[in-house]
Amino acid sequence: MGEQTRTRAALTDDESTAWALHGTLPYTLPVDEIVALNTPKADLHTPRTYAYRDWSFEVPPGVFMPGETSRMIHDRLYDGTIPVGGRSYAAMGVGLGVEAVVAGLRGAREIHAMDVDPESVRATTGAYERIVGERPGTRFRPRVSDLFGSVPDGSEFDVVTFNPPAVREAVSEDPVVVRNVCAGIGVVREFFDQVVQRNLLASDGEIYLIVSNTSELRNIVAYAIGAGFVPEVVHHQTWDTDNAQTFLFKLRQSATV
Repeated sequence: MGEQTRTRAALTDDESTAWALHGTLPYTLPVDEIVALNTPKADLHTPRTYAYRDWSFEVPPGVFMPGETSRMIHDRLYDGTIPVGGRSYAAMGVGLGVEAVVAGLRGAREIHAMDVDPESVRATTGAYERIVGERPGTRFRPRVSDLFGSVPDGSEFDVVTFNPPAVREAVSEDPVVVRNVCAGIGVVREFFDQVVQRNLLASDGEIYLIVSNTSELRNIVAYAIGAGFVPEVVHHQTWDTDNAQTFLFKLRQSATV
């Protein structure tokens, strides 16, 4: 996988579109800026609460509070930009479970709420049962899973969301922080490899991926293109206070895959 090596004349229309987008993306920020932007809060290992819309969530020690990037996914599930009604939805790295709750209220057919951290899955399950509860036509499937590791063979998803812990630089020695923030590009590569090798995405399925220039943004998108995905920018977020840029990509598999 990686950077495309074929000549421009040999590229398909999908590949040409994908590589044209790749060429517009910013380069990764300097180390000092990455560390400053991602230093964890001191209260990570304490109980906390979090509010989204009219809902309140209990945050166990060691579970991360959703930040601005996570809210990009939550808001677009809420307003329907990411359509889940009647569809099979996988929330990868579900954390506190906000996206699972929104998907349940938006009438997803199946919600696979996955996280490698058992405490996150427990928090998600509790929030879902309290806010959404049993709904006809919707199945809630919480899973402790390292990426798609615990997903049964033959599973297929219409929608997958993922805000990966892809920050390039180590910002802490705390293994909880590393797992949730700075695992690096490898976790994203493995994510795409598993989707492709296990045929986990429906033929008209979509992946919604959050990536910022605190990660290897251009290399991540290049890897996705090399794996047969066509990216589209759904949302581009900048801030007045720093040089960070965050992208919400929609990716579909190329017709040639």
